[in-house]
Amino acid sequence: MNELGDVAALRAKHRVISTVDYEPAQADKGYTMKILKVDIGTGKIEILPVTQEMVDLFVGGKGFDMRLMWNEVTPDTKWDSPENAICISSGPLGGTTTFSGSGKSIVTSISPTTGIPIDSNVGGYFGPFLKFSGFDALVVVGKANEERIIVIDGAHKRIAIESAPEEAVDSHVLAEQLTEMYAQSPIDRDNVSVVSSGTGAEHALIGCLNFSWFDWRRGSVRLKQAGRGGIGSVLRNKKIKAIVAHSPSWRPKWKIAVDSGDGK
Repeated sequence: MNELGDVAALRAKHRVISTVDYEPAQADKGYTMKILKVDIGTGKIEILPVTQEMVDLFVGGKGFDMRLMWNEVTPDTKWDSPENAICISSGPLGGTTTFSGSGKSIVTSISPTTGIPIDSNVGGYFGPFLKFSGFDALVVVGKANEERIIVIDGAHKRIAIESAPEEAVDSHVLAEQLTEMYAQSPIDRDNVSVVSSGTGAEHALIGCLNFSWFDWRRGSVRLKQAGRGGIGSVLRNKKIKAIVAHSPSWRPKWKIAVDSGDGK
């Protein structure tokens, strides 16, 4: 057995906490006009509207994140309070393959290191895949009492919160495990992105968030870090092992055919 373990056996240990079926909204002029909110403690999953005010005044990325976090926290909220929100948005240009830098995401939360709101930008594919799955932004609140993952499966039009007791915690293994688990075939692995932290974030206030993408040239998962502010420590404090985005395929049909061996 390799370092990843038996991925099918790991998934068999999952318990579905809650699930919602949905129809992914298509982006129009950069916006799907939908926000995904997940309470990891209660298991509540909500799909909320993006208002025209948000578009006009806050645009996206950091603006959306800060506006959404404002709605969740109070003057008394600490970094480890259940209501402290982790917000992720990629902005209206997120996932635009002809525009340099459009793979970036912005993450905000109340920082363990400063006690005030902090933002960090990061590469990887999660932000675009969140957009392709129908959402301009993600808001995560609450605190679980067991290891859980959030799965945003735009390919199968389903959002789920699942317990994940057996997977690794550290991102270099966990991202590989979850990519193999949620990809439907080897060619589908580059439609999966994982956000996670690691055991280091359980023992320090400066934990990073790791955002994954599958590098088909190397045949393996790679990671980018949201390193400012210790937001990875917030993720682990909430008992979130990972957030997974499984995007509908973003590649042209001819490329899928060639890569799978069905093209000429």
